[in-house]
Amino acid sequence: MSLNDPQWGNRGNDGGKRPNQGPPDLEELWRDFNRRLSGLFDKKGSGGNNGGGDRPQLEFNPKFLGSGIGLLLALVAVVWLASGFYIVDASQRGLVLQFGKFKEATESGLRWRLPYPIQSHELVNISGVRTIEVGYRGSEKNKVLKEALMLTDDENIINIQFAVQYILKDPVEYIFNNRNPDDSVMQAAETAIREIVGKSKMDFVLYEGREQIAVNASKLMQDILDRYKTGILISKVTMQNAQPPEQVQAAFDDAVKAGQDRERQKNEGQAYANDVIPKAQGTAARLHQEADGYRQRIIATAEGDASRFKQINTEYAKAPEVTRSRMYLETMQQIYANTSKVMVDTKGQGNLLYLPLDKLMQASGAVAASPAGVGSSSEMPAQVRSAPAISNETPPQVVDRNDTRTRDSLRSRDREAR
Repeated sequence: MSLNDPQWGNRGNDGGKRPNQGPPDLEELWRDFNRRLSGLFDKKGSGGNNGGGDRPQLEFNPKFLGSGIGLLLALVAVVWLASGFYIVDASQRGLVLQFGKFKEATESGLRWRLPYPIQSHELVNISGVRTIEVGYRGSEKNKVLKEALMLTDDENIINIQFAVQYILKDPVEYIFNNRNPDDSVMQAAETAIREIVGKSKMDFVLYEGREQIAVNASKLMQDILDRYKTGILISKVTMQNAQPPEQVQAAFDDAVKAGQDRERQKNEGQAYANDVIPKAQGTAARLHQEADGYRQRIIATAEGDASRFKQINTEYAKAPEVTRSRMYLETMQQIYANTSKVMVDTKGQGNLLYLPLDKLMQASGAVAASPAGVGSSSEMPAQVRSAPAISNETPPQVVDRNDTRTRDSLRSRDREAR
């Protein structure tokens, strides 16, 4: 069937049955709606079934009006009670207020409270990390000098930018104890940093003390917020930037370079001192030990000489003549040990054997030079031990070993004696 057919909207009016083909009749739908509505308001009279009939007329019935109002009120009551349902996520806490006063805190899940205006609720995120920025906003280039400029203990001005991260540990205190808890965190952070920086030196703040300042500021901020009962827990304080003001940056760089040069020269001087002082201390210790050894040696020698003199004195008291002769011989032996002269007995009856005087003198000198051979007859050469003893009755004759004529005469006498 074509849409241009004039009978398109009037077909299918036989008892509400639709034909097998074609779209629904809009007038039939409207009449069906009126019939259902008249069931509530007791419809009286109706128009014809043709398309040109009048629409049905409705009469007002107070009996059905009361039941409709009751149904409407019941529907409104159901909707009002259903408005008390709310959902709390796992990362949230629900705070129930009764006539604006805190009543209870609810955990995560589907919860119900009395509808508004008796009770209301607020959802607070307790697991989310919140961040505030002090001295800048968004980027370090967007400086807020009113917050960033601070005075140090040595009366220097520095520019500090830092961020504070915090979470909620008590949502009840966070909501009801302070009007603007986030502003309280900002003010507490600025107060804590200014107090710590005001007690520190400029170099400490700019270089080695940045981490220590962040830790101390976190503790101090937490103490302040706990006194205010804000229900906030400081999780981390991050120092973003710490530098002198831009107006004095060049002068500060020169001062830093001068300080570095001073430290370098100080380190070089300390290194030189560490090299020289141990050597001087070692030399002083060596000289002290040598002096102590010399002192002990002199003392020991003096004590030995004194003990030897006492022993000699004791022996001299027992046998003066023997002791005097022995001392004389020992003295002469020491004297002649360092000379090149040889004592020869020319008037004696014994035969004077030819002796290698040069070698004997060298051997005697070597024996005298050795530490263990001084005055020891066991280490002397056999020729010296076998030499005839010098008689005390005949005065000896001093012969120079360098005199060749005397040596020849001695050899000739030796041959004649043979």
